[in-house]
Amino acid sequence: MDVVSRTWTWLATGSHWSGPDGVWHRLAEHLELTVVCLALSCAVALPLAVVLGHTGRGGALAVNLSNAGRAVPTFAVLVLLTLGPLGTYDSWPTVIALVLFAIPPLLTNAYVGMREVDRDVVEAARGMGMSGRQVIGRVELPLAMPLVMTGVRSAAVQVVATVSIAAIVGGGGLGRIITAGFRLTDTPQVVAGAVLVAALALVVEGAFVLLERWLGRRRRRGAAGADRISGVPGADAGPVTASAA
Repeated sequence: MDVVSRTWTWLATGSHWSGPDGVWHRLAEHLELTVVCLALSCAVALPLAVVLGHTGRGGALAVNLSNAGRAVPTFAVLVLLTLGPLGTYDSWPTVIALVLFAIPPLLTNAYVGMREVDRDVVEAARGMGMSGRQVIGRVELPLAMPLVMTGVRSAAVQVVATVSIAAIVGGGGLGRIITAGFRLTDTPQVVAGAVLVAALALVVEGAFVLLERWLGRRRRRGAAGADRISGVPGADAGPVTASAA
Protein backbone atom coordinates (compact mmCIF):
# COMPACT_ATOMS: atom_id res chain seq x y z
CA MET A 1 0.00 0.00 0.00
CA ASP A 2 2.95 2.32 0.58
CA VAL A 3 3.91 2.09 -3.10
CA VAL A 4 0.32 2.85 -4.11
CA SER A 5 0.13 5.95 -1.92
CA ARG A 6 3.54 7.17 -3.05
CA THR A 7 2.56 6.59 -6.68
CA TRP A 8 -0.59 8.62 -6.16
CA THR A 9 1.49 11.37 -4.55
CA TRP A 10 3.82 11.37 -7.56
CA LEU A 11 0.89 11.66 -9.96
CA ALA A 12 -0.72 14.41 -7.88
CA THR A 13 2.43 16.55 -7.82
CA GLY A 14 2.02 19.39 -10.30
CA SER A 15 5.74 19.74 -11.03
CA HIS A 16 5.77 16.24 -12.52
CA TRP A 17 3.27 17.29 -15.20
CA SER A 18 4.96 20.43 -16.54
CA GLY A 19 8.26 21.17 -18.24
CA PRO A 20 10.20 19.31 -20.96
CA ASP A 21 10.31 16.13 -18.86
CA GLY A 22 6.76 16.47 -17.56
CA VAL A 23 3.85 14.14 -18.19
CA TRP A 24 2.09 16.43 -20.67
CA HIS A 25 5.17 16.77 -22.85
CA ARG A 26 5.87 13.03 -22.75
CA LEU A 27 2.21 12.32 -23.49
CA ALA A 28 2.37 14.52 -26.60
CA GLU A 29 5.50 12.69 -27.76
CA HIS A 30 3.79 9.34 -27.11
CA LEU A 31 0.72 10.29 -29.12
CA GLU A 32 2.81 11.71 -31.97
CA LEU A 33 4.78 8.48 -32.29
CA THR A 34 1.58 6.45 -32.11
CA VAL A 35 -0.15 8.45 -34.85
CA VAL A 36 2.88 8.32 -37.15
CA CYS A 37 3.36 4.56 -36.69
CA LEU A 38 -0.33 3.76 -37.06
CA ALA A 39 -0.70 5.95 -40.16
CA LEU A 40 2.29 4.34 -41.86
CA SER A 41 1.05 0.86 -40.93
CA CYS A 42 -2.40 1.57 -42.35
CA ALA A 43 -0.88 3.03 -45.52
CA VAL A 44 1.07 -0.19 -46.07
CA ALA A 45 -1.31 -2.89 -44.82
CA LEU A 46 -4.83 -1.75 -45.73
CA PRO A 47 -4.44 -1.17 -49.49
CA LEU A 48 -2.57 -4.46 -49.79
CA ALA A 49 -5.23 -6.32 -47.83
CA VAL A 50 -8.06 -4.77 -49.83
CA VAL A 51 -6.49 -5.69 -53.18
CA LEU A 52 -5.59 -9.21 -52.06
CA GLY A 53 -9.01 -9.71 -50.53
CA HIS A 54 -10.71 -8.50 -53.70
CA THR A 55 -8.69 -10.72 -56.04
CA GLY A 56 -8.41 -13.67 -53.66
CA ARG A 57 -4.89 -14.36 -54.87
CA GLY A 58 -1.86 -14.51 -52.60
CA GLY A 59 -3.74 -13.18 -49.60
CA ALA A 60 -3.36 -16.26 -47.43
CA LEU A 61 0.40 -16.29 -48.01
CA ALA A 62 0.70 -12.59 -47.19
CA VAL A 63 -1.32 -12.99 -44.00
CA ASN A 64 0.69 -16.01 -42.88
CA LEU A 65 3.97 -14.21 -43.54
CA SER A 66 2.86 -11.13 -41.62
CA ASN A 67 1.61 -13.24 -38.73
CA ALA A 68 4.91 -15.12 -38.66
CA GLY A 69 6.54 -11.77 -38.06
CA ARG A 70 4.79 -11.62 -34.69
CA ALA A 71 7.19 -14.27 -33.45
CA VAL A 72 10.02 -11.72 -33.66
CA PRO A 73 9.94 -9.51 -30.54
CA THR A 74 9.56 -5.81 -31.26
CA PHE A 75 12.34 -5.08 -28.79
CA ALA A 76 14.71 -7.33 -30.74
CA VAL A 77 13.87 -5.53 -33.99
CA LEU A 78 14.43 -2.18 -32.27
CA VAL A 79 17.83 -3.24 -30.94
CA LEU A 80 18.93 -4.58 -34.34
CA LEU A 81 17.84 -1.39 -36.09
CA THR A 82 19.59 0.76 -33.49
CA LEU A 83 22.85 -1.15 -33.08
CA GLY A 84 23.21 -2.50 -36.62
CA PRO A 85 25.55 -1.12 -39.28
CA LEU A 86 22.98 1.51 -40.29
CA GLY A 87 21.73 2.03 -36.75
CA THR A 88 20.93 5.45 -35.39
CA TYR A 89 19.66 6.80 -32.09
CA ASP A 90 16.63 8.70 -33.34
CA SER A 91 12.95 7.98 -33.88
CA TRP A 92 13.24 5.92 -37.06
CA PRO A 93 14.26 2.60 -35.50
CA THR A 94 11.24 2.88 -33.20
CA VAL A 95 8.92 3.83 -36.05
CA ILE A 96 10.08 0.95 -38.27
CA ALA A 97 9.85 -1.58 -35.42
CA LEU A 98 6.34 -0.46 -34.47
CA VAL A 99 5.13 -0.35 -38.07
CA LEU A 100 6.25 -3.96 -38.52
CA PHE A 101 4.50 -4.77 -35.24
CA ALA A 102 1.21 -3.14 -36.28
CA ILE A 103 0.94 -4.52 -39.81
CA PRO A 104 -0.19 -8.12 -38.95
CA PRO A 105 -3.51 -7.25 -37.21
CA LEU A 106 -4.30 -4.64 -39.85
CA LEU A 107 -3.55 -6.94 -42.77
CA THR A 108 -5.24 -10.00 -41.28
CA ASN A 109 -8.50 -8.32 -40.27
CA ALA A 110 -8.87 -6.34 -43.48
CA TYR A 111 -8.14 -9.37 -45.67
CA VAL A 112 -10.53 -11.63 -43.75
CA GLY A 113 -13.21 -8.92 -43.85
CA MET A 114 -12.90 -8.62 -47.64
CA ARG A 115 -12.98 -12.39 -48.17
CA GLU A 116 -16.03 -12.85 -45.94
CA VAL A 117 -18.19 -10.61 -48.10
CA ASP A 118 -20.93 -12.72 -49.64
CA ARG A 119 -19.74 -13.73 -53.13
CA ASP A 120 -23.33 -13.71 -54.42
CA VAL A 121 -23.59 -10.03 -53.53
CA VAL A 122 -20.29 -9.32 -55.29
CA GLU A 123 -21.46 -11.17 -58.41
CA ALA A 124 -24.74 -9.26 -58.35
CA ALA A 125 -22.82 -6.00 -58.24
CA ARG A 126 -20.67 -7.09 -61.16
CA GLY A 127 -23.79 -8.09 -63.04
CA MET A 128 -25.00 -4.52 -62.68
CA GLY A 129 -21.94 -3.44 -64.66
CA MET A 130 -19.81 -2.21 -61.77
CA SER A 131 -16.08 -2.05 -62.35
CA GLY A 132 -13.61 -3.67 -59.97
CA ARG A 133 -13.00 -0.38 -58.19
CA GLN A 134 -16.71 0.23 -57.81
CA VAL A 135 -17.23 -3.24 -56.37
CA ILE A 136 -14.48 -2.57 -53.83
CA GLY A 137 -15.66 0.91 -52.90
CA ARG A 138 -19.43 0.37 -52.93
CA VAL A 139 -19.85 -3.26 -51.90
CA GLU A 140 -16.86 -5.09 -50.46
CA LEU A 141 -15.20 -2.36 -48.41
CA PRO A 142 -18.39 -1.14 -46.69
CA LEU A 143 -19.24 -4.71 -45.69
CA ALA A 144 -15.69 -5.41 -44.55
CA MET A 145 -15.43 -2.17 -42.57
CA PRO A 146 -16.35 -3.66 -39.14
CA LEU A 147 -13.43 -6.10 -39.32
CA VAL A 148 -11.15 -3.44 -40.80
CA MET A 149 -11.92 -1.14 -37.87
CA THR A 150 -11.34 -3.98 -35.42
CA GLY A 151 -7.88 -4.44 -36.89
CA VAL A 152 -7.17 -0.71 -36.67
CA ARG A 153 -8.32 -0.64 -33.05
CA SER A 154 -6.18 -3.64 -32.14
CA ALA A 155 -3.13 -2.15 -33.85
CA ALA A 156 -3.66 1.24 -32.21
CA VAL A 157 -3.86 -0.21 -28.71
CA GLN A 158 -0.82 -2.41 -29.29
CA VAL A 159 1.21 0.51 -30.61
CA VAL A 160 0.20 2.77 -27.72
CA ALA A 161 1.29 0.12 -25.24
CA THR A 162 4.56 -0.60 -27.06
CA VAL A 163 5.71 2.95 -27.89
CA SER A 164 7.20 2.98 -24.40
CA ILE A 165 10.19 1.00 -25.69
CA ALA A 166 11.27 4.10 -27.61
CA ALA A 167 12.73 5.40 -24.35
CA ILE A 168 15.27 2.57 -24.34
CA VAL A 169 17.04 4.08 -27.35
CA GLY A 170 16.60 7.67 -26.27
CA GLY A 171 13.23 8.30 -27.86
CA GLY A 172 10.38 10.23 -26.33
CA GLY A 173 7.06 9.20 -24.90
CA LEU A 174 5.76 8.09 -21.54
CA GLY A 175 8.41 5.39 -21.46
CA ARG A 176 10.92 8.09 -20.52
CA ILE A 177 9.15 8.45 -17.19
CA ILE A 178 9.60 4.73 -16.55
CA THR A 179 13.26 4.62 -17.58
CA ALA A 180 14.01 7.73 -15.51
CA GLY A 181 12.39 6.04 -12.53
CA PHE A 182 14.58 2.99 -12.99
CA ARG A 183 17.66 5.18 -13.28
CA LEU A 184 16.77 7.02 -10.07
CA THR A 185 15.58 3.80 -8.36
CA ASP A 186 12.30 5.64 -7.84
CA THR A 187 9.68 2.87 -7.70
CA PRO A 188 6.66 5.21 -7.46
CA GLN A 189 7.77 6.96 -10.66
CA VAL A 190 8.16 3.64 -12.46
CA VAL A 191 4.69 2.56 -11.36
CA ALA A 192 3.24 5.98 -12.25
CA GLY A 193 4.67 5.73 -15.76
CA ALA A 194 3.23 2.26 -16.20
CA VAL A 195 -0.17 3.46 -14.95
CA LEU A 196 -0.12 6.36 -17.42
CA VAL A 197 0.67 4.04 -20.35
CA ALA A 198 -2.08 1.61 -19.31
CA ALA A 199 -4.58 4.45 -18.86
CA LEU A 200 -3.75 5.86 -22.30
CA ALA A 201 -4.19 2.42 -23.89
CA LEU A 202 -7.62 2.10 -22.26
CA VAL A 203 -8.63 5.57 -23.45
CA VAL A 204 -7.58 4.73 -27.02
CA GLU A 205 -9.48 1.43 -26.82
CA GLY A 206 -12.61 3.22 -25.62
CA ALA A 207 -12.31 5.92 -28.29
CA PHE A 208 -12.12 3.34 -31.06
CA VAL A 209 -15.07 1.40 -29.63
CA LEU A 210 -17.16 4.58 -29.68
CA LEU A 211 -15.96 5.34 -33.22
CA GLU A 212 -16.93 1.85 -34.39
CA ARG A 213 -20.40 2.21 -32.86
CA TRP A 214 -20.87 5.59 -34.51
CA LEU A 215 -19.78 4.27 -37.89
CA GLY A 216 -22.05 1.26 -37.41
CA ARG A 217 -25.06 3.50 -36.78
CA ARG A 218 -24.23 5.56 -39.87
CA ARG A 219 -23.93 2.41 -41.98
CA ARG A 220 -27.26 1.12 -40.74
CA ARG A 221 -28.99 4.44 -41.41
CA GLY A 222 -27.42 4.60 -44.87
CA ALA A 223 -28.48 1.04 -45.66
CA ALA A 224 -32.02 1.67 -44.41
CA GLY A 225 -32.39 4.81 -46.50
CA ALA A 226 -30.61 3.60 -49.63
CA ASP A 227 -32.54 2.90 -52.81
CA ARG A 228 -32.71 -0.75 -53.79
CA ILE A 229 -31.05 -0.81 -57.20
CA SER A 230 -31.36 -3.98 -59.26
CA GLY A 231 -31.78 -6.04 -56.14
CA VAL A 232 -28.52 -4.88 -54.51
CA PRO A 233 -29.47 -2.82 -51.41
CA GLY A 234 -27.24 0.09 -50.55
CA ALA A 235 -24.94 -0.35 -53.52
CA ASP A 236 -24.36 3.42 -53.65
CA ALA A 237 -24.63 4.39 -50.03
CA GLY A 238 -23.88 1.59 -47.67
CA PRO A 239 -23.39 -2.11 -46.96
CA VAL A 240 -25.30 -4.74 -48.83
CA THR A 241 -26.85 -7.92 -47.52
CA ALA A 242 -26.65 -11.52 -48.64
CA SER A 243 -30.34 -11.56 -49.47
CA ALA A 244 -29.64 -9.04 -52.23
CA ALA A 245 -28.36 -11.78 -54.48
